[in-house]
Amino acid sequence: MRLTDFKVITFDVVGTLIDFEAGVLNYLRPLAQQAALDVSDDALLEAYGRGEVVAQGEQPDAPFPPLLDRIYQVAAGVLGLPAGEGEGAGLHDSIPDWPAFPDSVEALQRLRHRFRLVALTNSDRWAMSCFAKTLGEPFDEQITAEDIGASKPDPRVFHYMLERQKVAGFDQGDILHTAQSQYHDIGVAHLLGLRTCWIERRMGQNGSGGTPAVEKATRPDWHFSTLKELADAVDAEAA
Repeated sequence: MRLTDFKVITFDVVGTLIDFEAGVLNYLRPLAQQAALDVSDDALLEAYGRGEVVAQGEQPDAPFPPLLDRIYQVAAGVLGLPAGEGEGAGLHDSIPDWPAFPDSVEALQRLRHRFRLVALTNSDRWAMSCFAKTLGEPFDEQITAEDIGASKPDPRVFHYMLERQKVAGFDQGDILHTAQSQYHDIGVAHLLGLRTCWIERRMGQNGSGGTPAVEKATRPDWHFSTLKELADAVDAEAA
């Protein structure tokens, strides 16, 4: 199957289109400096990822922005960051400042000329509205964890998305799911029979950063390091 045979691309947003690691580090670094902590970016992101696993384990159906206070408290306990009442809320409130990856906006604009673009995110509606604005409002549909009452990697998220696309006139074979996270997206989408495109944003870097690690990566149908590479591949096929 060729990329141009698809009609719909569903996107994970945070980590794939939005550089959440940059957003998290921009918030955590000053707090670490205030606490006179000599801690690397990798350690900050690893602690954040650990916090996500704990928080999502406690509230598996909750969208992620309301979990950020708990994520912060876990990370703070690991690293020795300030752990008062305001720091976790501050991480949540920093979401509008989380940047898009440098290639995201342009690549999405190119892809939207050929495909229906659907956001499929663990965010709530408020955070998704912030991210959509940052990305230039490229989506035909936005599906959030708040809408579903479940968060990836729960298969219910993908079943909900498939039903929504069926109502819009698209079958599973029309859909390519595109994501950075093996943990949240690629593994479960593959198991459900979806075609997948892995945007490995951390290609060439050590560890899994702020994303929970998996024991073994799932082999995707397509594999790129940037969204631009996906858009380029589509354009090349079309030519």
